[in-house]
Amino acid sequence: MHTLLQRYCQIADVIAGTFGSRCEAVVHDLSQPESSVVYVANGSVTDRAVGQSFDHLVRQVLMNKKFKDDRAINYVFEMPDHRKIRSSSLLIRDEEDKIVGMLCINYDISGWLQMQEELGRMLCLEPAEALPQEEKEVTPDVMTIIDDLIQKIVGNQDVKNLTRKKCVELVRFMDEKGVFLVKGTVDKVAEIMGVTRVTIYSYLDEAKGKKR
Repeated sequence: MHTLLQRYCQIADVIAGTFGSRCEAVVHDLSQPESSVVYVANGSVTDRAVGQSFDHLVRQVLMNKKFKDDRAINYVFEMPDHRKIRSSSLLIRDEEDKIVGMLCINYDISGWLQMQEELGRMLCLEPAEALPQEEKEVTPDVMTIIDDLIQKIVGNQDVKNLTRKKCVELVRFMDEKGVFLVKGTVDKVAEIMGVTRVTIYSYLDEAKGKKR
């Protein structure tokens, strides 16, 4: 774990302890993308665990219309069991202004939404507004962050001598994390790996079990 992140582990404990069992705080070390979760306070909310990866960073944070100044506050996502989670995420930078980690706060608001619905029925209020949706737009600053993320995923590997199987695994990982949802990332990955964009698409097809 990056030494800077240790203080955020204490902050995570304070946040989760303050807001109770429905609140979870997670610390990510983005220098190790494949196992970025390095600390979890009250992981029962989303079943987060140390050693997992940053599943939501690109889709729910960087591509969110609320993302600004290295943070996205009060965006909502849905768990597989249909619980609604309100979340806020903050990117953490070191003394050289490089992104090294992320602090995420997740709060289960399902109970409050049910209460709001019941109150609406009792008081004859209008139905609650729909929860905010994500927008698939990114700024140049976000693109810089994603470029850095791609570099960290590839790491110091000798890409020219990687087997096709390993290349497919790298591309599969990026795809699962939403990297390719951003326009221009296929070209960026192709450049870093020293192959053509057609090759990257062939890796993607293979990762998804398709044949070209």
